[in-house]
Amino acid sequence: MKKILVQGIVQGVGFRPFVYRIATELKLNGFVRNLGNVVEIVLETKNIDLFLDKLLNELPPIAKIDSYEVIDEDYPPFNTFEILESSDSYSGVSVIPPDIGICDKCLEEIRNPNDRRYKYPFNACTDCGPRFTVIESVPYDRIRTSMEDFPLCEKCLIEYKEPIDRRYHGEAICCPDCGPTMKLHGFDVENPIRKASELLHEGNIIGIKGIGGTHLVVDAKNEKVIKELRKRLNRPNQAFAVMSKDLETVKSYAQIDEAEIQEITSNKRPIVILKKNENYDFPEVLAPGLHNIGVMLPYSPMHYLLFDESKELDTYIMTSANTPGEPMMITNEEIINLEGSITDYSLMHNRRILNRCDDSVVRFRNKDLSFIRRSRGYIPEPYKISYDCNDKNVLALGPELDVTFAIAKDNLIYPSQHIGNTNKFKTFNFLKEAINNMEKITKINEFDVIACDLHPQFFTTQLAKEFSEKYNCELLPVQHHHAHSIALANDYNLDEMIVIAADGVGYGADGTSWGGEILYTDIESFERCGSLKPQKMLGGDMATKFPARMLASILYNEYSDLDNILKNNYSHFFKYGEKEVNLVLKQINSQLNVGLSSSTGRILDSVAVALNICGERTYEGECSMKLESHAYSAKGLLEIPFEIKNNQLNTSLILKEVVDLYLKGEDTHEIASAAQIAISNGLSELAVQAADKKGLETIGGTGGVFYNEAITSACKNYIEKSGDKFIQHKNSCCGDGSVSLGQAIVAKMS
Repeated sequence: MKKILVQGIVQGVGFRPFVYRIATELKLNGFVRNLGNVVEIVLETKNIDLFLDKLLNELPPIAKIDSYEVIDEDYPPFNTFEILESSDSYSGVSVIPPDIGICDKCLEEIRNPNDRRYKYPFNACTDCGPRFTVIESVPYDRIRTSMEDFPLCEKCLIEYKEPIDRRYHGEAICCPDCGPTMKLHGFDVENPIRKASELLHEGNIIGIKGIGGTHLVVDAKNEKVIKELRKRLNRPNQAFAVMSKDLETVKSYAQIDEAEIQEITSNKRPIVILKKNENYDFPEVLAPGLHNIGVMLPYSPMHYLLFDESKELDTYIMTSANTPGEPMMITNEEIINLEGSITDYSLMHNRRILNRCDDSVVRFRNKDLSFIRRSRGYIPEPYKISYDCNDKNVLALGPELDVTFAIAKDNLIYPSQHIGNTNKFKTFNFLKEAINNMEKITKINEFDVIACDLHPQFFTTQLAKEFSEKYNCELLPVQHHHAHSIALANDYNLDEMIVIAADGVGYGADGTSWGGEILYTDIESFERCGSLKPQKMLGGDMATKFPARMLASILYNEYSDLDNILKNNYSHFFKYGEKEVNLVLKQINSQLNVGLSSSTGRILDSVAVALNICGERTYEGECSMKLESHAYSAKGLLEIPFEIKNNQLNTSLILKEVVDLYLKGEDTHEIASAAQIAISNGLSELAVQAADKKGLETIGGTGGVFYNEAITSACKNYIEKSGDKFIQHKNSCCGDGSVSLGQAIVAKMS
C-alpha cells in the first residue's frame, strides 16, 4: 500500500471528492481524509503512477498542491475506496483557501426560477464562496466555521454526503431552508435586497454586510449623495472604488486591456485601478483630480442580486464601512449604529464574520501587475521562501501604516489580510485579534523570533517587545527599506541586488527619516549606497500634511527672495497664509523642531505644491497621486536636468527648476511630467553607479512611489538603457503591505 501526504490548498476546495473520483475511476481501493494540516491518501500500488499524474494535473479550480510525499505502508486490504472523517493527528501547517467569487454554476442557480436556490444570496459550493472569513480553526470542517450556526436541511445534507456532488463537504453550502438570511433593518419585506436597490435608486446611503466586512453603498452617478457620503465620513477627496454589474459596463467608462480583463474577471475579484476613458461620465467628486478609478465586478451572490433587482443602476460606490485607518465593521450591532450618522439604512445577514478581510486592490504598471493591497481572494495563501533558511518560527509585525503581519514556519510564510493603520486604537486591537486567529488556523503558536520595524516608537514595535517577552524569544528589528527590498528579492530568488527604495517615510539606520534610498542587499544585511539629498522637515507630520512647508525648506538656499515667491504664489497652501510663511522661514533659520528626510514622497508632494496642483494631504499619497494624474496628459516637451554629488541627488535644484518653469508660465502638465522623470533618472543613475561598483546587473524598484506608472517606466527605461536589468514586485506589494514579508525572510535567514 502507498500513503500519500499532500500539502497545499487541499481543504474546503473539493479535493477529497476529487481524489475519490480518480481512485474509483482507476479501481483503486483505500481511503482519503483530512489530518488537520494535510490530506492523507492511502491506496493500492497498482496504477499509482497514473493516479499521481491525474492528482497533480487535473485539480479542482481552487485546489493547489505545494508538496506531496509518497510512503510505503502496511495496511490490511481494502474492498472499496472511502472518504473518512477528518482527524487532527498531523503537526504540519494548514493552508486555508482564500474567499473567492461565486462560480458560474452557482450564479446560474440563483438566476433560475426553477432552482430551489433561486435568488438565494448565500449560494456556494466547493468551487466558490467564503473560506477564510468563516473559519475558526482546523481541520476545516463545518463545526469549526460560522456555518455551524446553520445545520443543514435534509436536501443539503444529501448533497453534502454525496462524493460525486460538487457540494460534497462544501462547508459553506446551504439553502433558503437552512442557511443565513438577509434583513433590511427597520423593514419587514419579503425581498430585502430588492427594497435596498430601490432605496439606493432614491439616493440613500446603505451599509451592506458582505463576506468579509461591510460596504457603504451609493449610486455612483448621484453627485448629491456622493457629496453627502464624503461629508458624513469626513473624507473630502479620497477616491471611492466602484462595483459595476458587468464587464461591458466597465468598458463604457474605463480603458481596460486583456491583462486587466483577466484580473478583474478572475475568481479572486480584486479592485483593479483603471484609467478613465473619453466617455467617463461619473461626477468629478467620485475620484477628484485623478486620471484613474478603482473598479471591481460582483463577487458574491448578494452583489449579483442587488444588480439584478435594479432596473436603473449599473454601478455603485462600494467603499469599506469604517472611519479612515480603522478596520471594517463586521457585526450587525456596529452596522446599525452607523444609521443616522453615516448610513440611512442597513442591509445585513446573520452569518458571523470570523476573519474580516478587505477587498484586494491591484494596478497594472506598463502591463505588469502590481499589488496595492493583497487581501480578499489571496489571503492566507502562503509565500514560499526562495532561500535555504533556518527552522525558526517567526512572527513579523510589519510597520505602522497599511500593516499586514506574517507568520513563517519552515520555508513558508503565511501573510495576514490587510490590517490598516495601527496608530488607531481599534486597528491595533484588530491586529492582535487577527494574530490570534491566524495562530489557530495555522496551528503555529510558538515563536523563536519576533520581527518588527526599526522605528522604536511604532505601536507594532512595542507589541513585538511584548510578544518577545511572552514567548521568551529573540526580538529582531529590521530596517524598513531593507524589508521592502527583501520582499522584492524573494519574488525573483535573488541573493543580492541593488534596490531603489522610494516611499514616504522609513526609519533610517542613522535615526533620520529615509525614503529615497539606493541600497545594496545580500538578503541578511544591507548597505546604503546613495540617496536623495536630505531635506529639512518643519514640524514633522505638519510638513507631511501641509507640504508647502516642505517646499519652503527645500528652496530655502535657492532664492534670495523666497519669501516673496512663497507669498505671491503659495500663501494659500499655508494654513495661516503670509503670517505662517514668515514663521516657517524663521523656523528654518532657527532649526527649531526641524528633522531631516530623504523621502521621495515629500519631494513629489512639494512638486505638486510648486505647480499649484495640491497643497494639503487629506489622505495617504494624495498630493503625489494628483501629481501623477496631472502629468498623465503631457507630451514630453520639457526636460529638467539633475545633479548628483557625493552619492546624493540634489532635489533642491530640481524643485528650483520646477518653480522657475512655473513662474515663466510653462504648461504645468509638462513640468509635472519632466519633474517626475528627473527624479526617476537621478535615482536610476545613483543605482546604476552602485551596481557598477558592486559588479551587479540587477536593479529593483520598491516602496510606494513605485505604484506611480510614469516613475516606474522612467526608471525601467533609464536602467535598461544603461545595460542593467530592472525588476519590480510580482507576488508581493511594493508598498508597506509586504514589509512584514521582508521582515520574516530576514528573520528566517539570520
